[in-house]
Amino acid sequence: MKAIAKYTLAALALMATAFGTVAQTDGGSSSSSIVRRGGSDRGKKQQSATPGVTERMQQRFSSQETSDADRMWMRVIYRDLKLDNPKNMPLYFPEEVVDGQENLFRIIMRLVSDNQLPVYEYLDGKEIFTDQYKVNVKDMLDRFHVLYAPAKGSTEKNPRFQIEESDVPANEVLSYFVLEKWEFDSRTNKTRRIVEAVCPVLHRSDDFGGEAVRYPMFWVKMDNLRPYLTQQYIFIDDDNNLPKYTYADYFARNMYDGDIYKTRNLANKSMMQLYPDPDDRERAQDSIQNRLEQFDKKLWVPSREEVIAAREAREEAEAAAEAAAEAETENAITSRDGEGEVVDAAPAKKEVRSTRGSRRAKASATKDKDKAKSKAKKKPKAGKPKAAKSSSSATRSVRRRK
Repeated sequence: MKAIAKYTLAALALMATAFGTVAQTDGGSSSSSIVRRGGSDRGKKQQSATPGVTERMQQRFSSQETSDADRMWMRVIYRDLKLDNPKNMPLYFPEEVVDGQENLFRIIMRLVSDNQLPVYEYLDGKEIFTDQYKVNVKDMLDRFHVLYAPAKGSTEKNPRFQIEESDVPANEVLSYFVLEKWEFDSRTNKTRRIVEAVCPVLHRSDDFGGEAVRYPMFWVKMDNLRPYLTQQYIFIDDDNNLPKYTYADYFARNMYDGDIYKTRNLANKSMMQLYPDPDDRERAQDSIQNRLEQFDKKLWVPSREEVIAAREAREEAEAAAEAAAEAETENAITSRDGEGEVVDAAPAKKEVRSTRGSRRAKASATKDKDKAKSKAKKKPKAGKPKAAKSSSSATRSVRRRK
């Protein structure tokens, strides 16, 4: 009996140890599975928030704003990018999807309809990129008469829409409004040109075929759009058929060309309101552009080498102009009159030479006048003759004698 009791106790002890090891292994596997599940959930949340673009990508491609302490100067510029301009054509072509390549408006509409990209209302010069001014996509599609259908998985909180490629009005978006910021950074002592937002503009004419009316649709922040633009390569010109740049490079390198139609001002007026005359408006636009480009260069006093180089360049330009004038006169030395006689054009050449040396002649004439004046001042006055002195002395002697 004692032996049986010993065997049963040993068996119970073995069973207890076995159950303990099994519990430990189960606990370890459950803990490890919980950790893995948590990581996968985080990944799913990121993908559901912005499919194809993670938060890390958004932080990487977002523009690094200059702090207020380093920002010494800033100016806000509005540009009108017309797509018939050769520099802006990469934003329009291809009109249709070709081998997976889309133009800018198709990319924007695909992201907006899938609720991946927030857009904001166009407020005519008062851009506010907050949740209060977010555009309701359904209302926007109805307002611009774009056909759509609810997409699969669309909910009230996450509305998604499906738009056929033929229903996207890509051929009617013939221009873009671009919001720029020119900032001077005191750390680098340079001016930065940053594209903050883009607005597609529809060009639609009425049923009678009149002049097309422009309808700004919405504003898209470049920080939200940039991660998607890095995935689309485009053709820049016709000389190189290999796409080497992306849409993000296109805007970061400022490869576009557009007229300034407005600058931020206290009265919130456009350039057309400030300058009704087209010639005055064009001169004002050129003046603003020159001031923007030369702002950081005018902050520093030029060095001695720069002054000498500028003077030499000016003298070379004057010499080149004089040589060109002489060449023109030499080419026109002889000309025939009505009777067939040869007329010499040497007097014209002499006039050119005289005008060329007019500065030297004037300078020498002024020098001669100055010398003559100085000589006239230094010339002594004419005194009385010696005879007069002797006569005066004789009269004195006669008076003394008396």
